[in-house]
Amino acid sequence: MGWSEYCEATNTGQEVVVQATVPGSESGSPRRTTDTDPTGPAPLASAAPCDRAISLCRDGYTVGIIRQPTLTDLASFAPAPPALTSEPTGIGIAGLPTNFVATGSEHTATGELFSLPVTVRFTPTSFTFDHGDSTTTTTPTGGNSWTDTGQAQFTPTPTSHAYPRRGTYTATTTVTYTAAVNFGNGWIDVPGTLPLTSTGNTIQVYEARTALVAHTCIEDPTGPGC
Repeated sequence: MGWSEYCEATNTGQEVVVQATVPGSESGSPRRTTDTDPTGPAPLASAAPCDRAISLCRDGYTVGIIRQPTLTDLASFAPAPPALTSEPTGIGIAGLPTNFVATGSEHTATGELFSLPVTVRFTPTSFTFDHGDSTTTTTPTGGNSWTDTGQAQFTPTPTSHAYPRRGTYTATTTVTYTAAVNFGNGWIDVPGTLPLTSTGNTIQVYEARTALVAHTCIEDPTGPGC
């Protein structure tokens, strides 16, 4: 929720009360900071735009009001879309698992927002794999390759999918991120989530057929499957 309309601040000598209106309301929620300087209250600060309003409270003291950032504000800090790979590379066998692995990890960037230095953090919360055959799988991570986990090819994994029939399929993955910002005084969660989708990964799925034969193809080049 972003500040709008006007901001104002009062100083009672013990605390600073900052208040701003928000859309659809008559008044905003006060924010208070303790003021231990006993020299007396400062007058009411004049109204000001609230993207980043600075209200003078007394000599040597200021209160800054920064509106709640949105995901749109953070567009230039966003991570790159994920990459999707499959095993075996680009092919699959009907009825056997094709393993998918997607990139996507915590992403931190620094820069300037509302004319203030800021650190922005994007954290992946889910990976949704669209297999291209009207099925999807959602997992908390992007998965691992068979080699990385020491598994044999065609071993089922949390991110694998067995295509039921041969054909050409285009798979994608969508990584959903949450965001937080830090202007130097702690992390602030940004409302909403940011979904980023990979480019398509084409999978050619074949059928595997076996036959019981008496000789190898070298011994009998005209045999079944030779």
